[in-house]
Amino acid sequence: MLRFYLFGVLAFLAVVTVFAGAVGGLAWWLLVAVTGALLVLGIYDVVQTRHSILRNYPILGHVRYLLEGIRPELQQYFIERNYDGRPFDRDTRTAIYQRAKGTKGQHPFGTERDVYRIGYEYLVHSAHPKPRMEVTPSVRIGGRDCALPYDIALANISSMSFGSLSSHAVEAMNRGAAAGGFAHETGEGGISPYHRHGGDLVWEIGSGYFGCRTPDGHFDEQQYVDVVRDEQVKMTSIKLSQGAKPGLGGVLPGAKVNREIAATRGIPVGETCVSPPYHSAFGTPRELLHFVARLRELSEGRPVGFKLCVGSRVDVLAIAKAMVAEDIRPDFIVVDGAEGGTGAAPLAYQDHVGMPLTEGLMTVHEVLTGVGLRETIKIGAAGKVTDGMDIVKRLIQGADYTLSARAMMMAVGCIQAQTCHTNTCPVGVATQDPKRVRALHVPSKAERVTRYQDGIVVQATQVLASMGLDSFDQLAPRMLRRQIDHGKVASYAELFDRLEPGQLLDNPPPAWREEWEAATADRFTP
Repeated sequence: MLRFYLFGVLAFLAVVTVFAGAVGGLAWWLLVAVTGALLVLGIYDVVQTRHSILRNYPILGHVRYLLEGIRPELQQYFIERNYDGRPFDRDTRTAIYQRAKGTKGQHPFGTERDVYRIGYEYLVHSAHPKPRMEVTPSVRIGGRDCALPYDIALANISSMSFGSLSSHAVEAMNRGAAAGGFAHETGEGGISPYHRHGGDLVWEIGSGYFGCRTPDGHFDEQQYVDVVRDEQVKMTSIKLSQGAKPGLGGVLPGAKVNREIAATRGIPVGETCVSPPYHSAFGTPRELLHFVARLRELSEGRPVGFKLCVGSRVDVLAIAKAMVAEDIRPDFIVVDGAEGGTGAAPLAYQDHVGMPLTEGLMTVHEVLTGVGLRETIKIGAAGKVTDGMDIVKRLIQGADYTLSARAMMMAVGCIQAQTCHTNTCPVGVATQDPKRVRALHVPSKAERVTRYQDGIVVQATQVLASMGLDSFDQLAPRMLRRQIDHGKVASYAELFDRLEPGQLLDNPPPAWREEWEAATADRFTP
């Protein structure tokens, strides 16, 4: 690697200056001392385990930390100058790093938020707060047809595949999940050996059926059975679409498909891996529900659900009609927001395709309520969930639990270099280059994942107590407010059309009637 040539240069300079010093005097010996000190520093950088960027960029990596120490704004200017607005802002990044490292996250001299900005949201606190709950509740997932329900944490690791992430990143996340008692979604790339470190797994199955596919790319029941009945696998999630690129399949370049990835996915080594944009196992809402039921049966009754980024309300209504018509229900639905995504995706899709998490989440919540199934199906929220405030807001908007991808990447060391698609991640998180991957020290990063998840859940319980509540079940839409115009604020109870249980079946309100009538259990919207 070119960056390690620096060691060779320093060693050469040391030898030259030793000979020169023997002839030329004190100045040359000072140069020997400086060169030797740099050489020792470089060796220390490579062997230390705290900073991934120093392990990959010895000596040179100190420039980044120097900029951080001199002035945060200077560091932001140099490191983020070419960013396009999608990465987390500096304050959010800092908060994630501090929670992961177990350091305090206070900001001197108050807030920098613009409280009069259109769209600004805030939670309603109480003049008489309650004590913070000591035991954080979990959420039981599993309906009437589920024999092995699963109690999931309020905050969990969202879908990121081995292949997109490095082996060390996946292993650190799974070890962190095992220590913290929360779930780790696998991403659609299958279950790798690096997922096998004790953390509860939610196996995500995408349109490529990786890990349970036939040679021609279709779903293989026997392979699914062989994997899903492992004790570590707690649930199965069918990926219909994802927030970063809804309606588009993924691509893993052949250069990244090494033997381990090929074995995990069930594909040839060195060949570009393409996920189709649609599933071959089903093509209508009815068929989707029958696929859910079949997977639940094959898994001996484990919870089965699906994930989607909402495109239109008609699609969600069509799936709900299929649930009613076929009397088949998923155990959970994960709503992925269009603002989500951790790696490479076409900019057009990131910017212009898919429904944001707030609207998608509330759509799914209201539709399930309207057909009388909300109490039997749990909802997960994924899309830029970074702290306890986000957890509380998403629960108010209709979720039962949350999942986070990008923030978990940062907990294991991601610095948002935005080189995920190039295989040159500087900290070993999103690369398959073994020399870069080694920089990520698994034990210490696993501890950070555990601390980060615990930190945001504790913050969520503290916020709940500040709102004067004893339970997350007491959260209500009126408790979240939004600045909708200058001088005008409305609560979520006022902003969105609310449905009564079973109302869509009995008498759809005018705001829903046209889409309800257009939805059919026999096709998704064109």
